[in-house]
Amino acid sequence: MKVFFIILCVFAGCCSNVYFLELLVKEDPGSGNLITFSQFIFIALIGFIRTSKFGTAERHIQIKDYMIMTAMFFITNVFNNYAFDLNIPMPLHMIFRAGSLIANMIMGIIILKKRYRLDKYVSVGMITFGIAICTIISGQKVSKSVGQSTVTKETSELEDFFWWSVGIACLTLALFVSARMGIYQEVLYKKHGKYPNEALYYTHLLPLPGFLVLSSNLWEHLSIAVNSRPIFVPVINLPVPCIIAYLIGNVVTQFVCISSVYHLTTECSSLTVTLVITLRKFISLLFSILWFRNPFTIYHWIGTIAVFVGTVIFTELPQKMQSSMISKKIESKKKKT
Repeated sequence: MKVFFIILCVFAGCCSNVYFLELLVKEDPGSGNLITFSQFIFIALIGFIRTSKFGTAERHIQIKDYMIMTAMFFITNVFNNYAFDLNIPMPLHMIFRAGSLIANMIMGIIILKKRYRLDKYVSVGMITFGIAICTIISGQKVSKSVGQSTVTKETSELEDFFWWSVGIACLTLALFVSARMGIYQEVLYKKHGKYPNEALYYTHLLPLPGFLVLSSNLWEHLSIAVNSRPIFVPVINLPVPCIIAYLIGNVVTQFVCISSVYHLTTECSSLTVTLVITLRKFISLLFSILWFRNPFTIYHWIGTIAVFVGTVIFTELPQKMQSSMISKKIESKKKKT
């Protein structure tokens, strides 16, 4: 029952987080930095109370190591959220981020000198194809509208296409920085041991001063949030600015999502964790398309299927499920005898 409850929390937390994020982006596409800052300060505050014990708990990994990891984590989150302000639709954003395996493989080959089996390269090829086709089709939608417009509109839409290209560049950079952070984390844990709660706390605490650079942007979008249209919130029985309500929902569900995934890794095998996360991503994508009626063509479906089938092949889910079933059969036979 405990494992079932944690898996339920992963789906509820992560899928709800996508829901609130979509609402926020629809109300204010430029709110990415405000969303990132709110998530960081909330998780850092929870970590200060629960992990740091109000600054009294002993630290297991040196602060300089956390600062390197934090810099990469900060860049990844800011670039991922800022992409929403650059004409990147939610489904494309989600599909693009699902391509983290490609970046991890490339960084693993370059930095750790790893070598992979043929099926790994095939799976990465499928994921690359899926992301490429979705990116090209999304880009063509912008280009087609340019060809059908007047001179004034043409300039504006060419500019939109330019910023869309910048958004793709931001997502690509974030993908590779995130992969590099994963490798750095792996090396760090091998050296000092695994302390994910501590890492979660410091990677959210240390970047907070960096948001001073974005203070004008944060203030601008906080003003937009405070002055947004009011909606009635039954919990407090009062009207609240809609962006503030969505932001609170996003921050809380982000914490539930991250915490649940961590607890799942302590309770289940890597097979179960991988399966749950893969299914969660796919359900989040379907929810985004169906609920918010985002444009999604047959080519987007082909790309999406390629990304998720490639992910399943890479993580060897069928083989692991088969070996897990065989192990259970052997154990049950042993018990009977």
